Amino acid sequence: MRLTSKLPQVGTTIFTVMSRLAAEHDAVNLGQGFPDFDPPVRLRERVAEHLALGHNQYAPMAGLPALTAAIAAHWRHRHRLAVDAEREVTVTAGGTEALFAAIHAVVGAGDEVVLLDPAYDAYGPAALLAGARPVHVPLRPPGFGLDFDRLAAVLGPRTRLLIVNTPHNPTGAVLSAADWEQLADLLAGSEALVLSDEVYECLVYDGRRHASVLGCARLRERAFAVCSFGKIFHATGWKVGYCIAAPALTAEFRKVHQFLTFAVSTPMQHALADFMGEDPEFADGLADFFQARRDRFAALLADSRFRLTPAPGTYFQLAEYSAISDLADVEFCRELTTRHGVAAIPLSPFCAVPPPLRLVRFCYAKAQPTLELAAARLRAV
Repeated sequence: MRLTSKLPQVGTTIFTVMSRLAAEHDAVNLGQGFPDFDPPVRLRERVAEHLALGHNQYAPMAGLPALTAAIAAHWRHRHRLAVDAEREVTVTAGGTEALFAAIHAVVGAGDEVVLLDPAYDAYGPAALLAGARPVHVPLRPPGFGLDFDRLAAVLGPRTRLLIVNTPHNPTGAVLSAADWEQLADLLAGSEALVLSDEVYECLVYDGRRHASVLGCARLRERAFAVCSFGKIFHATGWKVGYCIAAPALTAEFRKVHQFLTFAVSTPMQHALADFMGEDPEFADGLADFFQARRDRFAALLADSRFRLTPAPGTYFQLAEYSAISDLADVEFCRELTTRHGVAAIPLSPFCAVPPPLRLVRFCYAKAQPTLELAAARLRAV
């Protein structure tokens, strides 16, 4: 039987590769982005309660009304933005499903989808499966800000979607409200839409606030914003996220969503809605919680040969390793895992053309003993 791959250039993700290598070599896994601590106790208790109450059948396709209302309340409280819970919010099977559904809701054969490199590895394949052509525009190292001149040069009549990620994985960079206004200037008069991956929206540090695409009035009607409960509540394995978009975009989004998953785990949705109602300020403490880990990790590596880059958001830290090795980043990460017992993620799989820097990504969403053990091994490299 002959089988023609729809994604012939796509293999196993670098996250799977490095996590498997970490397990094989008993390495501290600072590669894949997940915490090694549990979600809040009360949230886990609420899941058990709803399982016992028999909330085990399909939830409404768009999400439990209690949860979509809690999401709207979260956005009023955290970001001072009004969201229509019924017409603009859709609960999804994690941020990944929301990204895929948004792309396939509006992108078709022959369209162009602009990706800002380093770009999370789910964007490009989803665009290809929609029949579109990914167009890569590098962010500007070392701070990885937007390069508006290069972006303007690639925008054209075939541009259907621009995918933006803030706070940015893997660099930790964040966009400002002024950045969104400049993007609105670029897109004025075009038919291009915006997909904003904002799964780390609560993890912005050093006194800054998250600037969402939803806060830019000129982009509000042409934008999807994707978020994740896994990142907020330390529960990446629950795979519950959501998408916020204007009603016309949401209607198209739900047409795709209903045939991808239709509905998301019912007891999890009940528990999340309850917990958000009981403790609406939980998310307010996340910036301090993770900034303390970022700063502690940086202090532990201060006398190492790694040079850390500024990381104003997410729970990732880029580290430059040119003082240690001339190896390319993928090979260096393999050696770091197999010989030194710490797994990291190379930067090059996020880029069509990697920047001329030797950078790897560490995840510091870990308990203190994990960070201390990893740092001790990294200082010895």
